[in-house]
Amino acid sequence: MSKVIFRYGIIAGLIATLPWVAWMLTLPADAKGLGALGGYVTGYLIMLVALSMIYLGVRQYRDKALGGHIRFGKAFLLGIGISAVASVLYALGWEVCVAFSKFDFMAFYARSIPDPAAAREFIRTYSNPAYRMAYTFIEMFPVGLVVSLICAAILRRR
Repeated sequence: MSKVIFRYGIIAGLIATLPWVAWMLTLPADAKGLGALGGYVTGYLIMLVALSMIYLGVRQYRDKALGGHIRFGKAFLLGIGISAVASVLYALGWEVCVAFSKFDFMAFYARSIPDPAAAREFIRTYSNPAYRMAYTFIEMFPVGLVVSLICAAILRRR
């Protein structure tokens, strides 16, 4: 089971991460013309495409390892595992962007916060790598939970 989790989790993590890492590393420091809404929609669509690996992983495990039968709970746990691996890679990809991109995400995002004190607090907390990685992990993992629930419901067979 862990082989399937890591294989499909790594594939999902790479699909979710590589497009925007490549894009972020080419952004200029001021990122003029960068629209937030289009980025969010595109980002979550890429996540959904990447998390389709949950369906493929659970189906492959069900058909090859379990002879075509899987319970909802086992399918859901398999999906959570794939989601966790993919989300860790997603967070690590963001750390690469923060470290090597000319784009100053903290300054860009802080400009969208109307309260100057809240913007300063965001910059202070976001500069902590542990906080930043947890925050980035939580961007993708809940989407993976929903996809895992749906896939477990679709693929379960007694």
